[in-house]
Amino acid sequence: MPFSDWLLVGTLLALGGSWNVIRADGGSERNCSAIPPYLPSTVVNTTLRLQALREAMSSVNVSAYIIPGTDAHLSEYIAPRDARMAFMTGFTGSAGTAVVTLNKAVLWTDSRYWVQAERQMDCNWELEKDVSISSIADWLIREVSDTDNIGFDPFLFSIQTYESYSYNLVPAKLMLKSIPDNLVDRVWTDRPLIPPDNLIRLPDRVVGRTWQKKVEHIRIQMTDNPYKPTAVLLSALDETAWLFNLRGNDIPYNPFFYSYTLLTLNEIWLFVHKDRVTEDLKLYLNSTCFPLAHCVQLLEYEQVRVMLKDYMTTSGVKVWIGTEYTNYALYELITPEKLLTSAYSPVLTTKAVKDETEQRILRDAHVRDAVAVIQLLMWLEKVVPEGKETEMTAAYYVNECRSKQKDSRGPSFETISASGPNAALAHYSPSNATSRKLTVDEMYLVDSGGQYLDGTTDITRTVHWGIPTDMQKVQVALWGVNMEMLGRRALWEVGLNYGHGTGHGVGNYFEWRPLFHEQVVSLPEPGYYKENDFGIRIEDVVVIVPAHTKYGHNYLTFETVSLVPYDRKLIDTSLMSPQQLQWLDNYYLTIRELMGAELDRQGLTEEKTWMLKHTVPFQRASVPHSTSPAISQSFSPFISSHSHRIFYG
Repeated sequence: MPFSDWLLVGTLLALGGSWNVIRADGGSERNCSAIPPYLPSTVVNTTLRLQALREAMSSVNVSAYIIPGTDAHLSEYIAPRDARMAFMTGFTGSAGTAVVTLNKAVLWTDSRYWVQAERQMDCNWELEKDVSISSIADWLIREVSDTDNIGFDPFLFSIQTYESYSYNLVPAKLMLKSIPDNLVDRVWTDRPLIPPDNLIRLPDRVVGRTWQKKVEHIRIQMTDNPYKPTAVLLSALDETAWLFNLRGNDIPYNPFFYSYTLLTLNEIWLFVHKDRVTEDLKLYLNSTCFPLAHCVQLLEYEQVRVMLKDYMTTSGVKVWIGTEYTNYALYELITPEKLLTSAYSPVLTTKAVKDETEQRILRDAHVRDAVAVIQLLMWLEKVVPEGKETEMTAAYYVNECRSKQKDSRGPSFETISASGPNAALAHYSPSNATSRKLTVDEMYLVDSGGQYLDGTTDITRTVHWGIPTDMQKVQVALWGVNMEMLGRRALWEVGLNYGHGTGHGVGNYFEWRPLFHEQVVSLPEPGYYKENDFGIRIEDVVVIVPAHTKYGHNYLTFETVSLVPYDRKLIDTSLMSPQQLQWLDNYYLTIRELMGAELDRQGLTEEKTWMLKHTVPFQRASVPHSTSPAISQSFSPFISSHSHRIFYG
């Protein structure tokens, strides 16, 4: 439908008319070329929102406005109040960028979300099947004249994002206009509030290092740095939460709270909503004794720019930032001669490596979490043939199972419970409008995780309760997965691929992914998705440990801490090497030992019987368990899997 026609339709709606024609036989995706346009019930009407935003744009003299799908801390998971892209477009995927001009509105997103976007956006919006900044910039160059301004919120731009836009736009004489007062917030009249809950501290039994020891460790790194920084600025939410052993619930599924920290060699400033810090926490943080080195001075969250700007007026200062998670609104305040950058802050690199206490409690959390996943899979195996259960009831069931485990603090992300064609959407989660009934004739994928005081879990299993097709078995061919390239190699060899990352960091909540000894990561998670048919993914959490090799050397390998067996129906042993079978049998022996003891402790006899049935060795004479399952995750066979960021810690 031409834009002018669609604008007329939107105008009629604004006047009280109706345009949202829904037909039962029209399918699940919009059809904007039809007259009248077909819109499924899952779309959101954005006409009035766009009208209000364009009025706000005109008031600050911008002809285009960029709306990223992130928050001021460049988080992967964001709070409802920060879902500005979703509010404006109706699209709720976790990755994308929206751009609004005075007469057009466009969303850019990657292949995981193309179908979802067509289901959720109305015909005010065009979809660009790309995510690159160069693609967005090329579009802006075509649509915006060199006399117009392109507005953006600097709090929602990373340093690299700003530089990439500038690099692509400056040759066309287009300039970005920084507008710290977000324009979407101006028109979002019912924007969700910040949760009123107070912050909490972790109990001592799950804390390996006190916050004072962590602070001293970071200060040692500052003094040892040859560039002699005088301060470290922490912007990622998990940095401050980890540093002070504090938790909150501002972000769904993640125990974070809105915060920044400015740490110097002799002072500490914590920027937070002060009304949520109890008197006990003030005592815990020594917040009344400043300006001593171990006294945390509490300032309001919104004061960070004012305080940083003031600090920069002091002679001889140099601020160390991690460029991956520092927004442009703070970066632009630091003059080059007073700036020290690294990709990640010293806090992120320090917390990525787990001490003995953190590794022990992490393993404990995964044992308890595996109980919940085993309960889900056992239950589904019994009830799915009855034809009554759905994607939503399965998601609810596993969340309930986890809630009964010790130290549970809820899911670590929205459960991906997907059957048949819905499983072809990598990050699909069921709703009342989309939930399908589970049947023995279709593949089922469940990607779920839990937050516990002692760790975060994230595990994916794909199962089939009937007879999988030969094609499905081929796609689930067990790969010797080790890194991104090897994770994709089996698909590349037959001309296939998947549109998401292969793994991510894991900790006491989702974190970043570079690999170190004693780091915890989610690896591997390759996958295969056949649109409108099925999806396959397998994901496990591993700890990076030394590899015991014949001639020594400093090699590292992976030790799997997820403890749930794979679906035997989807494992074709004829496709596996002897080393892969050896790894799998050793892994199953580990599950039997650790989960058998835990299921006995919890009195779950039926679950133990199910677990033993599904971990029978594949080889006639199983290899002695003295051969560690950690010996070479590079031989680890996985059915298939996807990606996002975990914080353990």
